[in-house]
Amino acid sequence: MILVGFILVLGLGGLFAWVFGRRHPAAPRWIALVACVAAGLLALGIRPSVPGSVWLAELNVPWVAPLGIRFHLAVDGLSLLLLLLTAFLGVMAVLSSWTAIRERVGLYYLNLLLALAGISGVFLAMDLFLFYFSWELMLVPMYFLIALWGHENRHRAAVKFFLFTQLGGLLMLLAILGLYVAHGRATGEYTFDYPRLLGTVLTPSVALWLMLGFAAAFFVKLPAVPFHTWLPDAHTEAPTGGSVILAGLLLKTGAYGLIRFAVPLFPGAAAQLAPTAMVLGTIGILYGAMLAFAQTDLKRLVAYTSVSHLGFVLLGIFAGTTLALQGAVMQMICHGLSTGALFMLVGSLDERLHTRDLRRMGGLQTVVPRLGTMAMVLALASLGLPGLGNFVGEFLVLLGTFPVNAGLTAVATIGFVVATVYALWMIAQAFHGPVRESRTIADLTGREMGVMVATIAALLWLGLFPQRVLDLAAPAIERAQRLGPSIEVHHAP
Repeated sequence: MILVGFILVLGLGGLFAWVFGRRHPAAPRWIALVACVAAGLLALGIRPSVPGSVWLAELNVPWVAPLGIRFHLAVDGLSLLLLLLTAFLGVMAVLSSWTAIRERVGLYYLNLLLALAGISGVFLAMDLFLFYFSWELMLVPMYFLIALWGHENRHRAAVKFFLFTQLGGLLMLLAILGLYVAHGRATGEYTFDYPRLLGTVLTPSVALWLMLGFAAAFFVKLPAVPFHTWLPDAHTEAPTGGSVILAGLLLKTGAYGLIRFAVPLFPGAAAQLAPTAMVLGTIGILYGAMLAFAQTDLKRLVAYTSVSHLGFVLLGIFAGTTLALQGAVMQMICHGLSTGALFMLVGSLDERLHTRDLRRMGGLQTVVPRLGTMAMVLALASLGLPGLGNFVGEFLVLLGTFPVNAGLTAVATIGFVVATVYALWMIAQAFHGPVRESRTIADLTGREMGVMVATIAALLWLGLFPQRVLDLAAPAIERAQRLGPSIEVHHAP
């Protein structure tokens, strides 16, 4: 029941924050903080319950038995890592909203924690109906976070976000129903249970169409080029806490879905799609990096870096080698930490300066030295500095992709160079050079510094001692490889 408890703590925490927020304006933030910390402690308490089982913990009971729907939750090393990331970034989102949210505070934290509960359900669900239910659950509160507490163009950005993700989700629903019917006709058993659906016999054409239905949802959420256009608008208009959750967690649900569901369920179709997906990943690496360099809005710049960094994840997943998949998992975690912290810093700057325009910044290192120092370290993490976790993820992806396609690996490596350019240019424009507008603002508070130090310590630990994480994710990676595509090795001429 610890898995149910993780979701309930977040969901009930949001409900209590909303109820008590009507009586005590400060109560919602404290309730939300306690809920996220409690969820993290629950995740840390997960230990193998059945020796030799593929799952560290599992709950599998009938839900809607006549339709073959089960309440099936399970966690392995991969999903445990993502649950811990969910709890950590939940704390970060709450603390980044501590003083920024002043209106409808209880309702804000209700939506924030419901989004986290939905994300947790995505990482835990082993029944495809339950997975889709959780997938939709996380979208609705995120829509309200953007639409109600966002910036000037928040309504347009929220609608665009919802339409893109909802269309992808509906295509995935059709694919889930198609797989349900195909499995039932082949075996006589109609079920949404993921372990039972593995290995369903499908014709190549049916498998490809069903795979594309899943891929549509996951590519949009990742996001992969050209399905990424909703992301910069959503990030730019979202409140800081929403951006932390959006970049750090919602995007990871797309990558997780590919590793857990799309590739294992349709191994032959995944092999067919792999060359195209790898090309899209490589394009995303370069395209996102170049667009990031072209931005003057600091928040929009950080948003485009996500397109670039998650291009490495897409490339690694469809390369399919052990090293590439290890790199994809490491990149998912480190990107969530570094980009979430960067969005928190951007929110802190916006709260103090009332602008995100780089052309109005400059010389801030002397004004807010702690903020400038933290931004510099996180920028170095973003560009893939050795010793920090992002470097391990991207390097393993490139190392694992090279035997599959040396040409794409060479092109993707250019992303390291472009990332260095936009990261250092961002720091130079905002924190160094002449002071463009004279101002006196407060430096990072103890609350903000605590989050930054914890995040950087985690990135440093992941960069210096990544083996613990790789070992934890290894069983899930091995299963994905065993069930996933057998991709032919191609060498560039």
